[in-house]
Amino acid sequence: MHLDISGLSLHYPGRASPAVSDLNLSLSQGDIGVLVGPSGCGKTSLLRAVAGLEPISAGQIRIHDRLVSAPGQMTAPEARRVGMVFQDFALFPHLNVAGNIAYGLHGQSAKAQQQRTLEVLELVGLSDLAKRFPHQLSGGQQQRVALARALAPEPDLLLLDEPFSSLDIELRQRLAHDLRAILKAAGATALMVTHDQMEAFAMGDQVGVMQAGKLHQWSRPYDIYHQPATRFVADFIGHSVWLPATWRKHTPTPELAPASAAGSWRQVQTPLGEWLAPADGVTGEHGHCQVLFRADDIVHDDDSPIKARILNKQFRGAEFLYVLELDAGQQVLSLVPSHHDHQLGEPIGIRVMPDHLIIFND
Repeated sequence: MHLDISGLSLHYPGRASPAVSDLNLSLSQGDIGVLVGPSGCGKTSLLRAVAGLEPISAGQIRIHDRLVSAPGQMTAPEARRVGMVFQDFALFPHLNVAGNIAYGLHGQSAKAQQQRTLEVLELVGLSDLAKRFPHQLSGGQQQRVALARALAPEPDLLLLDEPFSSLDIELRQRLAHDLRAILKAAGATALMVTHDQMEAFAMGDQVGVMQAGKLHQWSRPYDIYHQPATRFVADFIGHSVWLPATWRKHTPTPELAPASAAGSWRQVQTPLGEWLAPADGVTGEHGHCQVLFRADDIVHDDDSPIKARILNKQFRGAEFLYVLELDAGQQVLSLVPSHHDHQLGEPIGIRVMPDHLIIFND
């Protein structure tokens, strides 16, 4: 693995609980990993430990097969071959774009610096702005310069600490796509921290969800969304609600599922109907459970016999996020195309798309 973190714990003096506790993750060459979680969950502390800015109290950090951190052993940040992109970009105002990029290349000949500067300027799409100064650039252009400066020395690992936090939301969404394309074109291995789930999904080959210093799940974005490992991950990711339900062990029938599903699925009875669901979140033969319904599981359908009353709605351009109340009083969420502009209090028909039901013990 290009980045391998095993059993890592990090304590700050004067704090009873660790900032990071017994954390394991790895990244292959050329992959992008993204850490997401609430404020204070430890994601930035982990990034600083990888950068060599914080000592660790347990575990190991290896970069490109080199041990760089262990208790009592800490390779200096400048010797780790790690590049960093900070929240505020940290560009030198007295240097132009080319000067900012070449700053990390001192020690090389002037010709080598010039050639590498031109290469990364082309990579980030700023070849025609080499002589401009930071104050003459837009926020998105400044972010690209900061990225080019970090990539110029060809680091073994690139670390990005909330790289879009100072930009407006529309620009952030566009740059997340562009940044991923740039990193892939450069063949860079990167670890990024963000508080924005959509950025994490747009950027990451692997996404990690952290809470209170612990890494709850480290896997593909698809698995984080559809197969959350813990109740916290299920709650934290996406727009969703939990409904009470009962479940029993599934006896396969041709109509419901193939025989191969025996033992790995449960029949779940919910206020919205009965379906099969993966058994990962429950144990035993039968019992009570909670079922997670995401907003994209609930579809507006005027012909459906299931009706729900609109309690609230949020306009999101292409869609509304409706808060709906069922006849029994439970609430669900639904993403509805915005040309279906119904009024508060109005009943609408809904149906469930139960392709990825998630259940946990009550």
